[in-house]
Amino acid sequence: MSLPDFSTQAELFSTAGLSASLFAQTDRYRLFAKLVYPPLAAARSALEKCYCAENGRVALEPVLMLGTSILQFLDGVPDRQAVEMLRYHAGWNFALNRQLGDEVFHPSSLVNFRNRLEEHQQSALGFTLILAALEQAGLVSRQSRPRLDSTQIFGRVARMSRLDCVRETLRLALKELEGALTPEARPIFWLGLWERYVESQTDYRAGSETLARKLAESGTDAWQLLEWLREPARGALAAGQQVQLLARVFAEQFEFQVGHAVPAPKEKIVVAASGTPAVSQALEAAATSVQPQTNQTPVPAVTSSADAPPEAQEPGVTAAVQVAPVAPPETAAPTGGGPLTRQPGEDPTQTLATGSSATIQPQHKQQLASDRVQNPHEPEATYAVKGRGEHKKEHVGYKVQVAETVCEAELAPGEPTRNFITGMVTHPAYEHDEVGALKMEVEQAAMGLDKPPVQYVDSAYISAQKLVQAQAEGRELIGPALPGPQKEDRFRVSDFHINLEQRTATCPAGKVSTQCSRLVEQSTGKVNYRIEFGTQCHECPLRAQCLGKDQRHRTILVGEHYSALQDRRAEQQTHAFKQRMKHRNAIEGTQSELVRGHGLRRARYRGLIKVKLQNYFIGAACNVKRWLRREAWSIQQAAARLSAQAEALANH
Repeated sequence: MSLPDFSTQAELFSTAGLSASLFAQTDRYRLFAKLVYPPLAAARSALEKCYCAENGRVALEPVLMLGTSILQFLDGVPDRQAVEMLRYHAGWNFALNRQLGDEVFHPSSLVNFRNRLEEHQQSALGFTLILAALEQAGLVSRQSRPRLDSTQIFGRVARMSRLDCVRETLRLALKELEGALTPEARPIFWLGLWERYVESQTDYRAGSETLARKLAESGTDAWQLLEWLREPARGALAAGQQVQLLARVFAEQFEFQVGHAVPAPKEKIVVAASGTPAVSQALEAAATSVQPQTNQTPVPAVTSSADAPPEAQEPGVTAAVQVAPVAPPETAAPTGGGPLTRQPGEDPTQTLATGSSATIQPQHKQQLASDRVQNPHEPEATYAVKGRGEHKKEHVGYKVQVAETVCEAELAPGEPTRNFITGMVTHPAYEHDEVGALKMEVEQAAMGLDKPPVQYVDSAYISAQKLVQAQAEGRELIGPALPGPQKEDRFRVSDFHINLEQRTATCPAGKVSTQCSRLVEQSTGKVNYRIEFGTQCHECPLRAQCLGKDQRHRTILVGEHYSALQDRRAEQQTHAFKQRMKHRNAIEGTQSELVRGHGLRRARYRGLIKVKLQNYFIGAACNVKRWLRREAWSIQQAAARLSAQAEALANH
């Protein structure tokens, strides 16, 4: 699309001509037109990169679309209502250099504009423009003192059980294959899968045994469909988006154990994975009698159990399925299939592996990874948990890191905040806050901000390694360190006085350790120290407070930077440290403002890239709001000073 002619000059008799009567000097729409719109108009050259120079019909003005998007998040309105505001709201038109009554666009144009920003990696454009304008206005410095914290974002998905997730993924894969397969090209088991997963649903009143059996059967059916797609001629089908997702869900939810077949159930339904239709009794006999040849790659037939044992803790967790071998013609590995067992660090998109006999069973709940698919309609929304006990919070979605400047100067009564948001990093929910902090450093460096000399954080960002790294870089990382773990009522590791330089430790009873070993992990290079106490523990009067029931002596394992962690635990008890930590507390109020005022808690869109774009617009809108409030306050203060001076002159 080509771009229209652009001018920042307001037309005669436009809304701008009514500014004196409609909009006061402190009106936020007047201030938006004065402060925010010029930087947006100056950035048109960056927006031009999202459009073709001469191709197709004339596009909508990108500066207008960007300004409308910021106002949309500033006032918290959806796309359709934003267009209505452009049609009827004089303030919006004045802020965006438009005439009231100008032709408006369709709400879907805002969707297309956001897609353009995503495709050309300009999601942070609006946020960076406002941040650069704040820096030029002297409200944000390149080397500020930020506070950092994270908050959760709920994805636009419904919570699904494991059974519902697998069944829905199967349904989406079948719907995708339906349009690409003629009735003659469909496998012999197609009708059964279609009836089970497209035309029927799980009865929510079913018991745990039934749900366990259905989860096992869904795993068998998913494996059977993926096996059928192993033919080289079906490579295009296997490369489909929903089929790829099915392979991933299968790899995440089920185990495929070669050589551990379970006893044949009393009642079973045998379906050939490939080949011509046959009588079920004949297939069953072939499945139990034919052994695979050594020079062939066998394609097993699937035997689903109707009497699968349920799992008492969670419905549909460990129901076994026997896979008996048959010997059809050789088939190649599938394109887009997933492994049936997932090892740490293994790519879920590898090919399926089969054996002479195997058991397909759902993985135990403790084996499931946090990055697994929770809902096939939003695969990127992952699971996360925070806190324990009654403070435990679970959610499926994303996580966002918010960085805000810290102004240590005391504000005057009624003065708006001087703090502004300098970073909005959105990442998967399962990632730790330390990972988010590293991504925040990369983002701020890309925006031209220097590494902060002082950073205020909570305990989630504090570790011994981070403290040593900050000290080596000449920076301060202000935040409390968590106390060491404690078992029952026994002494913590922090209760021992440890001197790693001398390789000794003194226990609460005053006994000195007898041995210290330096341990290095070969895979990561991490260094730990194991400190042991010997016979002095046998007759110690504090033995019951230190050792477990079957322990003979106390052993302590600490990292190489443990001294830095202990120094921070001692420092955080001082009054000076507690006073400094008060600067971090305001980030909680900022997060509340973003959640309540701008909808940060819930994702408007699906997908990590779209949620990132949403959060950048939220950060830009919050900064604009604070900027306009501060400018209005400055105008009021200047008017008050002039009034006071005039009154003083009149009195004299």
